[in-house]
Amino acid sequence: MNNYELMAIFTPVLSEEEFKATQKKYTDFLEANGGTITYSNPWGLKSLAYSVQKKTTAIYWVLEYSAPSDFNEKFKIQLLRDDNVLRHMITVLDKYAVEYNAKKRSGVKSSDTEKVEA
Repeated sequence: MNNYELMAIFTPVLSEEEFKATQKKYTDFLEANGGTITYSNPWGLKSLAYSVQKKTTAIYWVLEYSAPSDFNEKFKIQLLRDDNVLRHMITVLDKYAVEYNAKKRSGVKSSDTEKVEA
């Protein structure tokens, strides 16, 4: 099982219920294929840096998960088939990134951020 992070950008015309249903669809797909969700963070409606498919805003969603290495190809196909997904990016997280994300979520400051803030 490897650790991954998905950043997905959805079309802004989705209602709150449709967005929650889409999130549930992808989390169910992940769990049905042997993956586990570490953290889900819907950012909501944000402005885009540049227009994508003539849209200037989009709904962002960040999902951190663990899954078998062959799962990402299936997941990518599902995301590409969905018309509501404008863009997506799957990133492999090493053990340091997983540790950093866990600390960041819990509110613990790392020694690196203390040096920068000083």
